[in-house]
Amino acid sequence: MAELSGKSVIVTGSSYGIGKSIALLFAEKGARILINYSKSEEKANEVVSEILRKGGTAIAQKANVSKSAEVKKMIGTCLKNFGRIDILVNNAGILPFGQIEEITDETLERVFQVNFFGAFYCSREVVPIMKRQKYGKIINISSIAGQRGDHSTAPCYGPSKGALSVLTKSLARQLGPFGINVNAIAPHAVITPMMDYWDDKKREKMREAIPVRRLGTPRDIAVAALFLVSDEADFITGQIIGVNGGYLMDS
Repeated sequence: MAELSGKSVIVTGSSYGIGKSIALLFAEKGARILINYSKSEEKANEVVSEILRKGGTAIAQKANVSKSAEVKKMIGTCLKNFGRIDILVNNAGILPFGQIEEITDETLERVFQVNFFGAFYCSREVVPIMKRQKYGKIINISSIAGQRGDHSTAPCYGPSKGALSVLTKSLARQLGPFGINVNAIAPHAVITPMMDYWDDKKREKMREAIPVRRLGTPRDIAVAALFLVSDEADFITGQIIGVNGGYLMDS
């Protein structure tokens, strides 16, 4: 698999779940990792410690990605410690529930602030750095809900992820001439702490509906992300890569 020796990486929301798995795999391949978190310093430090024990390089930085000032501080910390930023993985996100009439203004704003504006803020900060380097890889973690719409989640989650997918394509068009690739991964049925609301019956029903007959793991997403940031994927940009076991296929 791809080697990332010497590469500096920011993975937002990487103290657990998909973000953690991406950070650990990238570190295993030689990258220097900034672990971003917004709440649990303890969990973030555990990820850093795991990377350090395996001989890797990592630091933790608290930042609420929905706050542009905090994003700026995080980017500054990465530059101060690593000297450059080669890869950005916009993974941080929140998952609300409820019918449209139950969704408050505050919930609607919060979902877009984290899921869309957070990725926008982070991308806006790293792009000038990547342009100077004439190199960069940005991956946005979208969702199947951004393609087909919400089913059990609140009808603002899918739109926030759909906006993220379109941002991916917009940035890919703008940044391609500068040596920057931008892609998205759209997972489905990946078992993480965010999916704890699925009981055994729900999990079994979903397993039967997926052609490969299993649920996804965070590593499934991490492996896809590793390929997209590799040199072998230099001719891939502006794509929404479905990692869903065949549950949703492009027509």
